[in-house]
Amino acid sequence: MTLKEEVRQFWDKIPCGTREIQLEEGTKEFYAALEKDRNEKEPFISEYARFKEQRGKSVLEIGFGAGSDFINFARHGADLTGIDLTDKGASLVKKRLALEDLKANIHVGDAENLPFDDEKFDMAYSWGVIHHTENTPRAAQEIMRVLKPGGRVCVMLYHRYSLVSLQCWIAFALLRGKPWRTFSEVIFDHVESIGTKAYTIPEALELFSGLSSVKISTRITPYDLRISRNKFLPNWMQIFFPDKFGWFLIIEGIK
Repeated sequence: MTLKEEVRQFWDKIPCGTREIQLEEGTKEFYAALEKDRNEKEPFISEYARFKEQRGKSVLEIGFGAGSDFINFARHGADLTGIDLTDKGASLVKKRLALEDLKANIHVGDAENLPFDDEKFDMAYSWGVIHHTENTPRAAQEIMRVLKPGGRVCVMLYHRYSLVSLQCWIAFALLRGKPWRTFSEVIFDHVESIGTKAYTIPEALELFSGLSSVKISTRITPYDLRISRNKFLPNWMQIFFPDKFGWFLIIEGIK
């Protein structure tokens, strides 16, 4: 089995954010719980996605998962297209759109080989996705290819020098008597699907070197303040931790 197929199978079994939702998939209650959980853990997403600004614009989301951000682009009137590696994600999003009588173009495919013409979209959005694909630089190139000149990119990657990375290293290197293992090695083997990568700020900038007016930031998240699998410190405690140690690294820019 190829690495990419292992990644596909992982996310096809557990679309992002659905692990803790113990409700019947595809129901209004399921999607409401999914959205509530997303908003509680990542309330800052709208600052970066700028959903309200996308009305009438052609927007591509790469890796929509169960559609938590995707549905907000649709609600705000974007001319919306999405692509995901999994059939499960596509199925969940189609049901979600139907429940709200919304429309979008849904594709199942690979971030490294986007099935779209050059310079097609006004915005390309990908939140926590392309660090899972085997050839992340290729995925970044594809995002740049399908974006119109003057179009906007918003991509979130995992940040190597974060509290999550430190937690992972302690659990899977230090406490296992292998302190020589690097952050990158333990993240590759133990964070979500096999092959996950985390980037430094210079590495992220290099991935999207074709952008102008680039803004890059890191963000402390509940995942940085995790106590156990399902327990987190209160969100207000994030103010005591510098964002430079945050798990989320966000790249914004104009082509």
